[in-house]
Amino acid sequence: MRVLAPLTAVTTAAFLAVTLTGAAPAAADRDPGGTPPLVKVSDGDPYAECTIGARSPDSVVYPGTEVEPYLSVDPRDPKRVVTVFQQDRWSDGGARGLAASWSTDGHTFHGSTLPFSLCAPGGADFERASDPWVSTGPDGTVYASGEGVDFTKSTRSGLLTVTSRDGGRTWRNLTTTHVDEEPFFNDKPSLTADPVREGTAYQVWNRLDNDPLGPGSLDGPGYISLTRDGGRTWSRARQFVDTSAVPNTQTIGHLIVVDRRTGTLYDFFDTITYSDDLSTVVEAHYAVVTSTDAGETWSAPVTVARDTSVPEVDPNDPTKPLRAASTLPSPAVDPKTGTLYMAYEGSDFSGGAFDSVQLVRSTDGGRTWGTPELISPEGVPAFSPSIAVDERGTVALTYYDLRFLKPGDTTTLPTAYQLATLPHGDPELLAERRISRVFDWLQAPFAGGYFLGDYQGLVADGKGVRAVLTETHSDAPRNRTDVYTVSLHTR
Repeated sequence: MRVLAPLTAVTTAAFLAVTLTGAAPAAADRDPGGTPPLVKVSDGDPYAECTIGARSPDSVVYPGTEVEPYLSVDPRDPKRVVTVFQQDRWSDGGARGLAASWSTDGHTFHGSTLPFSLCAPGGADFERASDPWVSTGPDGTVYASGEGVDFTKSTRSGLLTVTSRDGGRTWRNLTTTHVDEEPFFNDKPSLTADPVREGTAYQVWNRLDNDPLGPGSLDGPGYISLTRDGGRTWSRARQFVDTSAVPNTQTIGHLIVVDRRTGTLYDFFDTITYSDDLSTVVEAHYAVVTSTDAGETWSAPVTVARDTSVPEVDPNDPTKPLRAASTLPSPAVDPKTGTLYMAYEGSDFSGGAFDSVQLVRSTDGGRTWGTPELISPEGVPAFSPSIAVDERGTVALTYYDLRFLKPGDTTTLPTAYQLATLPHGDPELLAERRISRVFDWLQAPFAGGYFLGDYQGLVADGKGVRAVLTETHSDAPRNRTDVYTVSLHTR
């Protein structure tokens, strides 16, 4: 769930103030090149009968929709896969609940429910849930997290975690790591299992403070809670990225990656500063903080790249907003060399006209960063990058793009999911192939924009990488979207 400048609609309007004019030229169709077929991981609707969660008479729930997926693989056996996603998205925030799907062979998936809302059996005391995340530790413990949200009485948000010792079949140790009521709002949690410290995992998010309510009062520091005992208990939430020095500043998109060679933690995030009346963005940039003691202490932020993203819209009809991954970084670390990468949406290569997929890197532990590189095709809007680096140092990125959109088409938005690979991170060796069918983005549920999710997922899985993504269906109002996965060779 993405809330910028919460408890006021002004900031969202500011992000939609710029429109994309004209149509990007359609790129030629490319053969998927023998890519293994996608495997559907969402099947049925465990919350179809749930009547909890209507915020107002105008609230719309989209039954049978699955969006915003993430995934993890067991480092001991990459065929053991767990995916998580939102189930039954609401138009005005969150979903009826979060669900999971697990596999022991990477091909056949079985569903389970995550107990993060009242719609789920034994679920936490929240009307809705959002922001699913999952990560598997070196001992095979699976950690899942999400956000519980209430809207009907007051805005209440909580950070939730569970663990699984059987590969996602069952979940236990339901923990509320932090909870707030308005004017505070917790947003965009992610969770990372430490790959070298067994039993250790980190949950990070931004805690928005708009007290007292009104212009000039926004603050959004980064918060962390961690476990050292395999998810049985979690530490008291505490601030670890401070934003108080610059008025009207928030962070968003916190995500930790770990250098397996040194055990160093890197937390990436976006920092956004607004005008006094919160109506416009004054400055935005991505940053990283570092911990060398397993999350106990953190460095001062280092700027990674400017956030040059512009509103995500249908290029042929800018009145139709899209909702993807602008403001959300996707980082990765090369397991052999420690080179850090961050993929993100930016408009550097379109003169501010539309977003492309951009990549920056650091070879000195995040102290300095190179200039942005264009990954998606020139002249084509692209969205929602995810990044992973395999065991041999091949950098892989997945993303949606609009290369199949033709000028003048305002009734559909042909969209496809792409894979780009850079052996040893070399942009001169970039290769690309399509890994999804071409589908109509405008069939997605509408939630602040046509919504496939604020993120999708990509992880290294031994032989290469495994992706998870959302596709839409046409003429299926009770099954607008499904979630799919595929294992991809990158060598």
